Amino acid sequence: MARIAGVDVPREKRVVISLTYIYGIGDTLSHKILAAANVSEDKRVKDLTEDELVRIRSEVSKYRVEGDLRREVSLNIKRLIEIGSYRGSRHRKGLPTRGQNTRNNARTRKGPRKTVANKKK
Repeated sequence: MARIAGVDVPREKRVVISLTYIYGIGDTLSHKILAAANVSEDKRVKDLTEDELVRIRSEVSKYRVEGDLRREVSLNIKRLIEIGSYRGSRHRKGLPTRGQNTRNNARTRKGPRKTVANKKK
C-alpha cells in the first residue's frame, strides 16, 4: 500500500478514488491534486512511479487533511459548546444541528429508539 498523508491508500483502485480515503479530500479536491501533480486519473495506485507518488504527496501537503483537520473541526465544535450557542447545545444533546425535523427522523444523530411508557397517539 502507498502511504500518503499518513494513510495507506488502496493499491488496486484508481488514484482519483484512492485519494478520497484521506480525511479532508473529496472527489473535487482529488481531481485538483492530480491535475497539479500532473498524474493521470486513470492510473492505478500500484502502477504509480516513486516520482509520481512524491509529487502527489507534495500537493496533498499543501492542504489541511487528516489530524490537523480533525483537530480543527473538534475545536470548532468545542468553541460552539463553550459559548453556549444554539448549535453548541444541539451538539451537546446529540441532536441535528442544521434545523432538520426530529419528530420522525434523525435516527443517525439520536441513536436507537428508546421506548417511553404510556405514550399513545
